[in-house]
Amino acid sequence: MGIAFVAEMARGRTAKAPPPLEGVAQAAAFRSELRRFLHATEIVAAQEGLTPERYDLLLMLKAAEETNQPATVTTLCELLDLRQQGVTELVKRAVDAGLVLRDPSGGDGRVYHLRPSPEGEARLMRVFRALRADRAAFAESFDRLDLSFRASTETKPPGQRTAAVNTRRGRTPAKNKPAG
Repeated sequence: MGIAFVAEMARGRTAKAPPPLEGVAQAAAFRSELRRFLHATEIVAAQEGLTPERYDLLLMLKAAEETNQPATVTTLCELLDLRQQGVTELVKRAVDAGLVLRDPSGGDGRVYHLRPSPEGEARLMRVFRALRADRAAFAESFDRLDLSFRASTETKPPGQRTAAVNTRRGRTPAKNKPAG
């Protein structure tokens, strides 16, 4: 079983048992579909003059706006899983490109609420609409892989699942605190 098995599994065309290393084929199939979706996003975003990073930024800003949550550099760091320096630079360049607007927060002179400019929102929505079929295909692939992937992975408490990510980002995993 090799790469052909992974490709067939990603497309839902195989009923064969997983290879001896449980979960490897499922993880590879998931990653393949994820990369396919991200590549499609990159192509469509480029057609609108957006980098994938700017598309993600605008998407997060629009989502925050839709849920009446103020978007700040700090909240974007968490949502985009990037360090503050990277988000600050991404926002600065998007503001300079006329894609993002900065409004003073009112309470703290160091904090700005961010939102898409009319031009940024127009580009975002064109990309978002163009990717509708790709999102549906990715969701369908994810649903197909979900059961086999879950069956091949251990269930761990939330803190253990994210320990590697937190360590990579320079964070210390939260300790379990007794209730009381």
